[in-house]
Amino acid sequence: MQKRKTAIITLALLPLWTMAQTVTSPNGNVSVKFSLSDSGQPTYEMHYKGKTVCKPSHLGLELAKDKHASKGMDETDLMDGFKETSHKITSFDETWRPVWGETATIRNNYNEMQVDLNQPQTKRNITIRFRVYDYGMGLRYEFPQQEQLNYFVIKEEHTQFAMAGDHTAYWIPGDYDTQEYEYQITPLTGIKDIIRRDREKYKSNSSTTVFSDTGVQTSLQMKSSDGLYINIHEAACLDYPTMHLNLDEKTLTFESWLTPDAVGRKGFIQTPFNSPWRTVLVSDDARDMLSCKLTLNLNEPCKIEDTSWIHPTKYCGVWWDMIVGRKSWSYTNDYPSVRLGETDYSKCKPNGTHGATTAEVKRYIDFAAKNGLQEVLVEGWNIGWEDWFGHQKLDVFDFVTPYPDFDIKYLNDYAHSKGVKLMMHHETSASAINYERHLEDAFKLMNKYGYDAVKTGYVGDIIPRGEYHYSQLMNNHYQRVVEEAAKHHIMVNAHEATRPTGICRTWPNLVGNESARGTEYEAFGGSVPYHTVMLPFTRLQGGPMDYTPGIFETKLSEWSQNSSFVHSTLCGQLALYLVMYSPLQMAADLPEHYEKYDDAFQFIRDVACDWDDSKYIEAEPAKYITVARKAKGTDNWFVGGKTGNETHTATIKLDFLDKGKRYDCTIYQDAPDADYESNPKAYRISHRTLKRGDVLKIKEARGGGFAISLMLNKRRLPDK
Repeated sequence: MQKRKTAIITLALLPLWTMAQTVTSPNGNVSVKFSLSDSGQPTYEMHYKGKTVCKPSHLGLELAKDKHASKGMDETDLMDGFKETSHKITSFDETWRPVWGETATIRNNYNEMQVDLNQPQTKRNITIRFRVYDYGMGLRYEFPQQEQLNYFVIKEEHTQFAMAGDHTAYWIPGDYDTQEYEYQITPLTGIKDIIRRDREKYKSNSSTTVFSDTGVQTSLQMKSSDGLYINIHEAACLDYPTMHLNLDEKTLTFESWLTPDAVGRKGFIQTPFNSPWRTVLVSDDARDMLSCKLTLNLNEPCKIEDTSWIHPTKYCGVWWDMIVGRKSWSYTNDYPSVRLGETDYSKCKPNGTHGATTAEVKRYIDFAAKNGLQEVLVEGWNIGWEDWFGHQKLDVFDFVTPYPDFDIKYLNDYAHSKGVKLMMHHETSASAINYERHLEDAFKLMNKYGYDAVKTGYVGDIIPRGEYHYSQLMNNHYQRVVEEAAKHHIMVNAHEATRPTGICRTWPNLVGNESARGTEYEAFGGSVPYHTVMLPFTRLQGGPMDYTPGIFETKLSEWSQNSSFVHSTLCGQLALYLVMYSPLQMAADLPEHYEKYDDAFQFIRDVACDWDDSKYIEAEPAKYITVARKAKGTDNWFVGGKTGNETHTATIKLDFLDKGKRYDCTIYQDAPDADYESNPKAYRISHRTLKRGDVLKIKEARGGGFAISLMLNKRRLPDK
């Protein structure tokens, strides 16, 4: 059901260059004012409950001269010299049902202002559209097809976000190639000092391109001194480069900074065209940063007619042993380099550490079947891993040829006989050209053997050489993979790809992304304990993350040669299945480790990964999150709480439970002496029968957390 109201304003007799228009949110809390400056530059400002969110901020694009792409167009811009020709304000209200998600339905209710502008000097027309919600707004540029603006090249986009103060910012450095950083917490004016201090350290990642001393990535979370939580991001980034933000310290103004291509261009556009939405989420309650669906609402409805094959998934896999260093992706150590179609693996000696063997994968299939996990990921099954990384090699994998010790037909038959599927792994080594060449054959192989999900990877510097992970060309590549996968009924979990911007609403077979610093870094020195209490406020604003939680043996040196450790308690790992929302959840540890802690592993068996409802009970960036979720199609609830560097006592009032019903409650919590450093595996499990209105208070250790299952008891409470 949807409703739309329109009010068209006729302005022909009025002094257009001096007028301003304001649109407010349905409840009146958020207002956005648009005007043209004296020079005709588009300008907006934004307020929340009378408080300034964005001071007057300019909008516009600077164009590049390109004799080929822009048909000899002079180097001009779409910055100023505009006059308003018309504007209209409309209202929209619908409720839609996601294929999977945190809630069964999502309300999309906004007031919209469309402002049509003309630049008399160039005879060009553009539209700026604002959608204003009770919890924020989105704006975008729209370019109708026209003789004077048909093909053009973007030199710079100059969308501004002028902050009202030196807010506390939770940020990672702007980078064209990776988001795999720990979050920093500083005032806005402290960003530069940290980036300059750590610039050399950033180079340890496989591919990094930090572009500015004051550049940061979206989603950027901030908190003002007067109690506003502000988040800047983008939505529906299609056929366009990923946006970063660059700060002017003197004015505290962020400006959009697009990822360039290999020759420095920021976007090749053919009209008609709509830019991605630039979004600002705002509230005086941190919980709204996690529950409001601004990014999803600004994307188009689902384009897949039959979505019955798309399903939330819990999985395990052959992965962690290689990450930690006990096993390898490669089959042999005999060959310093290999060539597809030429190297004869039957003539080499197996290295004895290869992880993706038939016997090992069979063991994981048995574990998954026994414990109710739907799929098993297998990394390192295909030839080419001997020289896959660090050489800018074009033809690195063919995605169809298994190693001699991986029996692809037998293992898929065996998995299906156990009610389990294998999950495909396509590491591209960042050779997008090579992947696109092989994509159709790779997906046909998956269809042949009954795979329905693929984990893709883009480790290293991009090929075409000189391109960046977040450029327009690469964003189009990632989207092409998702759309081609949909034709083959394949779900996609993309690692090292661009950060998501809500496209999973339109293409719900995009069930997960990495695009942030995940669990693997716990084997590379670790991440600060508050990292997982930041990601829901930042990275997860655009869509779910395949964080790969569930590591129980957190001291890696106790079972390997790796001296790193997981900066979390065991119960903190359980909490991530609720706090880090994803329809794709991995039980990332080894089967033998789960068998040692089988009583705690029961929560992973029980917890859902698709939901009818979600209630954020407590939240504060980098400090704590407590959330309750109702499992899809059931009356069962699960509650999780995660804390950062400090202890926290969570208070959970069970007012979300159904009235008059009993629930069998199992609580998994940190032991009184638990600590992520000194005593991470100390936990206790208790059982109670609870009802609506009961209150739980649970203490969380440093880097700790808790998890609760509330299973409906069929016996009703006696009537009073």
